[in-house]
Amino acid sequence: MLVEAFEGPPGPWTYFTDASPGTGLFATIRGLSAVQASERGGPGHTTIAGHIHHVSSSIVLSTRALRGEQTSRDRGRSWTVTTVDDAGWADLQARLRREYESLFVAVETHAVWDEDALGVALGAIAHAAYHLGAIRQRLAQLPSSS
Repeated sequence: MLVEAFEGPPGPWTYFTDASPGTGLFATIRGLSAVQASERGGPGHTTIAGHIHHVSSSIVLSTRALRGEQTSRDRGRSWTVTTVDDAGWADLQARLRREYESLFVAVETHAVWDEDALGVALGAIAHAAYHLGAIRQRLAQLPSSS
């Protein structure tokens, strides 16, 4: 499910609701411009760039937790990015990819799956799925996407 949240469904079936190609987080944001990623909307007036920065920051904490490192519960700083220019948007997307790959390795190589480790891994999947849905909802609201 981690792969599906970020890379999309592995075949004609899905754990999520849409098995279409291009429905994972990477493909969902791939064609967006920095301007689109920086448009505010929704109940919290968030931006897609903000969601991506938040997800990237959260993935770092999940990876560290799976490696047995202490992590902060303060997520406030993960919402500090709201607008990006072209270079910043490219960097943010690259960071998301790097952090996802690190989490994937941490999940694959984790040896002892106790309640805490399972909670971290399942929480990371649920969190990514939530933000994927939030971003897809934002895309439906973008005036420049119609």
